[in-house]
Amino acid sequence: MPPTHQQFTSDNCSGICPEALAALLEANAGHDRSYGDDRWTAEACELFRALFDADCQVYFVLTGTAGNALALASAASSYHSIICHRVAHVEVDECGAPEFFSHGAKILLADGEDGKLTPKGIREIATRRADIHYPKPRAVSVTQSTEAGTVYSPADLLALRTACRDHGLALHMDGARFANAVASLGCAPRAITADCGVDVLVFGGSKNGLSIGEAVVFFNPAMADEFDYRCKQAGQLLSKMRFVASQWVGVLRDGAWLRHARHANDCAAELDRQLRAIPQATVLFPRQANGVFVRLPPPTIAEMNRRGWRFSDTFGPGTIRLMCSWDTTPETIAAFITDLKAALEA
Repeated sequence: MPPTHQQFTSDNCSGICPEALAALLEANAGHDRSYGDDRWTAEACELFRALFDADCQVYFVLTGTAGNALALASAASSYHSIICHRVAHVEVDECGAPEFFSHGAKILLADGEDGKLTPKGIREIATRRADIHYPKPRAVSVTQSTEAGTVYSPADLLALRTACRDHGLALHMDGARFANAVASLGCAPRAITADCGVDVLVFGGSKNGLSIGEAVVFFNPAMADEFDYRCKQAGQLLSKMRFVASQWVGVLRDGAWLRHARHANDCAAELDRQLRAIPQATVLFPRQANGVFVRLPPPTIAEMNRRGWRFSDTFGPGTIRLMCSWDTTPETIAAFITDLKAALEA
């Protein structure tokens, strides 16, 4: 193992942040009501409404896959289609869950630089055909931050909203790393959601310090109709919901969710800086959140594996993804760079 016992494989590899853990232990001190009818769930929902300065409806699920699939199913029926970027998480990493829970809605793929969907891509697909033999476009899904580690700005999202509204499409945001996007942009959370016409956001917690649990936040109340039944049927109504909701209370109460995201982003910025100084390392995308994507000689990757480092090759062999977490340390970055330089010389 690397000397720090931390990895850059994924921000899912990190532990529970202190604020979430403390709230979890507090929620464990005694009995409370079940199935989300507890004080922790009520407080978490109110904290989300305050955070977004909106009368949004909030539901908690165990995983991002469940959140995305159920949210998209609330927008699209079996004969509809969902437009997303070619490398969007809902397309490449969710085992067909959006199609399954919508009972067959087809995902249609668009291209875009640096992993970002464009209005042109939406319009091209939405106007491709209008006959009954074609799955009718009904929703757009964007990943914030993207699978390439880039971020949609408010201007980007406003342009997407216009394309969506022109063609009667709902706008879904897969926010597994939404906190990192907010930290990167330095904006209010509603500036890249409610103000940009996002109908539903799946706000990720597990990649930002929670042990488990994502929040599905509806800004469009019509889309939330009977969503509680969807959650129940999909096995996402937890009997002890307070153990998910309390963690959100822990990180939302004093802004820990944003501090941790900023820390992860700052660590990725330092990693990016040091990698760009190594001639044999090619950084692929602009570093805007907490991920760095770099191309290395395959023998170097094998040598790094031998030294205990593990990687995700999201963009194919020879390319590794390096994700920083809420608890990434300077020592981990230093150890990685030291090993990488040695591996390049081996």
